[in-house]
Amino acid sequence: MISAFTADLPREAALRLAADTLARHGIDTARLDARFLLLHLLALAPIDLTLRGDAPLGEDGARALTRGVVRRLGGEPVARILGTWEFWGLPFALSPATLVPRPDTETLVETALGLVGDRAGVLRLLDLGTGSGCILTALLTELPRAHGIGLDVAEEALITARANACTNGVGTRAAFLRGRWCAALRGPFDLIVSNPPYIASATVPALAEEVSAHDPRAALDGGRDGLDAYRAIIGEVARRPGLLTRGGALVLEIGYDQADAVTGLGREAGFATSGVARDLAGHPRVVTLRPSSPNTSSVDNMDR
Repeated sequence: MISAFTADLPREAALRLAADTLARHGIDTARLDARFLLLHLLALAPIDLTLRGDAPLGEDGARALTRGVVRRLGGEPVARILGTWEFWGLPFALSPATLVPRPDTETLVETALGLVGDRAGVLRLLDLGTGSGCILTALLTELPRAHGIGLDVAEEALITARANACTNGVGTRAAFLRGRWCAALRGPFDLIVSNPPYIASATVPALAEEVSAHDPRAALDGGRDGLDAYRAIIGEVARRPGLLTRGGALVLEIGYDQADAVTGLGREAGFATSGVARDLAGHPRVVTLRPSSPNTSSVDNMDR
């Protein structure tokens, strides 16, 4: 049983109680999780807690916070409880068919933007395995004359991605289509980006419960060695030279230990490795591949 969140309990006291409850159950991010739950479930801004921390929860607030804490104690991640999460400073709704956007993936967005010489230029983007649409939407907010396609096999993910693009003001420049990787598409695209499934099948059950029990397995499982999606994507782009402009780039998020394997796949398929970008923790996180003899008509060369 958890301690009762009563209607007359002040917000600040409720925050402390929620944090203490989560901490007692071994949740390392207890204070942060409690703050997210309190603010979002009660529809409060941080200033409301600062200036009116002594205001009571109220009946609805007490019930909502109790339900949220119970779900968190059951191993459900905060993002799933709230149904939305922030990425690139933008709000993204979630669904059971989408991953929770993670800070590591912002490295992919940063890398792709770093390849663009003129952000005001006309560009064509392709996001493979778009999920919530967070990568494509983030890129379109930074590239005002770009248009993009998000591809996914899950219809529910595509519905979520479309809603997120509209919410963030880029819906008129984004199309979301159902398909597996890029087999059914015609180019050319200036940037092809992807955060594909890259966890080895045998490793998926050993992931943290918040991931293994709540993220869609299809978005995690990369096959026996975690490289199935890279083989498919790199192979399809290589077999169809018109899909990527000669001045374009293929930008792929990777697991921390997959840089050599993915660059090797690219090299075998005839690509040149433009660079490997590291995330904030210093781990290799993004591989950029280019056609072997690119020109720079669309996207400027930029090694990272």
